[in-house]
Parts: sequence; structure tokens; C-alpha cells
Amino acid sequence: MKAVVLLSGGMDSCVCTAIAREHHGACNLALLHASYGQRTEKRERQAFDAIANYYDVQQRLIVQLDHFRMIGGSALTDKNIRVPENELDSTATHDSAIPVTYVPFRNAHFLSVGVSWAEAIGARSIYIGAVAEDSSGYPDCRPEYYRVFQELIRVGTKPETDIAMVTPVITLKKSEIIRRGMELGAPLHLTWSCYQGEDLACGKCDSCLLRLRAFAEAGIPDPIPYREQAAARA
Repeated sequence: MKAVVLLSGGMDSCVCTAIAREHHGACNLALLHASYGQRTEKRERQAFDAIANYYDVQQRLIVQLDHFRMIGGSALTDKNIRVPENELDSTATHDSAIPVTYVPFRNAHFLSVGVSWAEAIGARSIYIGAVAEDSSGYPDCRPEYYRVFQELIRVGTKPETDIAMVTPVITLKKSEIIRRGMELGAPLHLTWSCYQGEDLACGKCDSCLLRLRAFAEAGIPDPIPYREQAAARA
């Protein structure tokens, strides 16, 4: 059965793609990438292309969701809002406040495109690499969000349409995702997680810090270069 996979180019979506490939085979994957005016838009697209080429997936859809830049409200899409650095363990990250890197209701837009495409091509599954436990606390990464979206798919598509919402890494810690990716031979060296760097990862934003912590917990060297490492070598 054909499956649509949302592939941002990040570590979680890469491992999600590897899991979908294990279940369906590369020939049955349809990879969806959304550019939405984020700071690292070009670099994430590069990572998407590299991963898609690695798995030799032919069916790909690239969408441009420029309205996010116009809506604003997130440090990822509004350059007037600073991307936090070295604040992963601050109270702003772990209390009830939502981080400024949260893009308002972003995943609903991605999933809507995914459902439309899945229904059009006859795919029976949509995979997304959302992570609940070991993430930045985004509300659209929680299991209940996807349970509700599954019901939305049921009532909002043709009666004969049967599309399953699949979140294979949602209950895993980031370190467990890395280990799972290593087991599957996922190309983690091709992924990009940084919120603000496009040449070298900054190593200071929440996403970089979560990634570095996860690789350290997994006992595996992170295969991508970081700005501070390059500066130290220089």
C-alpha cells in the first residue's frame, strides 16, 4: 500500500521515512515537503532532496506555504523575533508557556496537504515524525492532536477513503529515535535540525541542543558539523 510521508529534512522525519520504507518499500512511498518561509528553508529543502535521493523515492511533492511568513507569530518565520539560544532548560521552555519557535497551527496545514495528496493518489497512510515527550512542548506534537486529526480525516474525505494517521516516533525520546534510525540505516548525516544556520548548525538553538543531547545520550557522535566545532578547528 502506498504511503505519504511528511519529510522536513530533520532527524525525526528522516527516521520516520526509514520506518515507512521498512513497512511499505521505497517504491510505495510518496514524500511531501513543505517550505513555509522558515529561516532555514533552503537548507531544509536540500536535506529533503538528499534523503529522497538516498532512498531513491521518485514520487515527491514540494509545496510553498508562504502565508506563514505573512501570518508571523513565530521566531522561525518572523525575523523580528529572536531565535532563543542556550535556553533549552529555562522555565520558558518547560512551564506552560509555548516556545517562540512554535509556528501557529503549522502541522494542521502540512497534514491537510498530505491528506489531499493521499486521497488523490490512493495512499492508505500518512506518516509524520512528530515527537511528544522529548520535544520543545509544541501543542501540535501531542498524541491527542493526531487522534483528533484522524477523526477529521474520516469525516472530511470520501466515504470510500481509508487513510491511517501514523506517528511512529511520537512516544520515543530523541535518543531512542537515533538508535532506531541507526538500526534501519537511516541517513542521519543528511539531516538538518538547526533553526537558524544554513551553512553550519549553530549548536545553540533549542533544536540543535535537543539533537546534541540526544546523540550524547545515545552514545553516538552527531555526524553533522557545528559552528563552534569549525571555529575550534580554525
